[in-house]
Amino acid sequence: MTARRAVRLPGPFTLRHGGVLPQVDIVYETWGELAPARDNVVLLCTGLSPGSHARSSAADPSPGWWEEMVGPGQAIDTDRFHVVCMNSLGSCHGSTGAASVDPRTGRRYRMTFPVLTIEDIATASREALRVLGLSRLRAVVGPSLGGMTALAYALLFPDEVSSLVTISGAARATPFATAVRSLQREAIRTDPGWKGGEYAEDAPPVNGLRLARKLGLITYRSAREWRQRFGRERVEVRDPRGDPFGIEFEVEAYLEQHARAFVGTFDANCYLYLSRAMDLFDVAEHGGSVEAGLARIRAAQTLVIGVETDFLFPLDQQEEIATLLRKAGRTVRFEALPSIQGHDSFLVDMDRFGPVIGDFLAGI
Repeated sequence: MTARRAVRLPGPFTLRHGGVLPQVDIVYETWGELAPARDNVVLLCTGLSPGSHARSSAADPSPGWWEEMVGPGQAIDTDRFHVVCMNSLGSCHGSTGAASVDPRTGRRYRMTFPVLTIEDIATASREALRVLGLSRLRAVVGPSLGGMTALAYALLFPDEVSSLVTISGAARATPFATAVRSLQREAIRTDPGWKGGEYAEDAPPVNGLRLARKLGLITYRSAREWRQRFGRERVEVRDPRGDPFGIEFEVEAYLEQHARAFVGTFDANCYLYLSRAMDLFDVAEHGGSVEAGLARIRAAQTLVIGVETDFLFPLDQQEEIATLLRKAGRTVRFEALPSIQGHDSFLVDMDRFGPVIGDFLAGI
């Protein structure tokens, strides 16, 4: 059972760094009624791995990735807003990406998929909304990669975004974040099972993707949380083969369990493209500097949220966005939250994120 629907963009889609997709499908889900004036639309942009299923519905009662944030009376209130969550261009959850079939060849794109950018993701979402007859957004909201996408949307289409919410995002990647993602991509590409991207659908590069996900999980949370959550706890049952380097600690077992679960849900090539898109994004390319790029945003009000323990998207990156938007004369609310869960806080710390986002959206 699924609530997701797909829209096909009109004509070929030209990507920012060159290359053309002859046919693009974008998968989306919606919650809440569209107002007669079509002026209550909130676009939700996702992080790297989630699909469009942010919230359960009658058509799909399974919990969404932001179940406690989106819904009637919740922070993103579907009694007021028509919420549209787009699955990113380049993803493997229904939208066109490296795992999709190229209609020109009848084979999967794999490594022939063009270079993907955050701007391409934002533009594809905008074109999908236009096909749906939605030309203006009451707000665009996004966390992580979605926070970058929300920024890109607001600066590329400044007259179409009334309010902006960017969560644990950045105007461009830090060298540290790029280094981490580069190592994740290398883990995938050096797995013999990757086969230059030509692996069979039922035989992905398991070890490479598993290691990439483990490294990601480590950076998504804070060292303080790891210490508090796992301490020095050992697993109850050790590897029966007697491997001296087998899983000994609970934190190792946690990483292994979640990494193996991820392997079965995400395509390795799509991971490579979306990861690289985050590294390529740089607001300075839209005007010559980050300041000039952000000055293109004309949203009436912006909420910028960061987390004190996030070292993948450190707090100074969100402070930069807020400071430069204010310098450009925009109305900005900046929130630095003391959540212990690091970059992933927006997924789990609803007690802090919910009231902040809900209060901001209540005023738009």
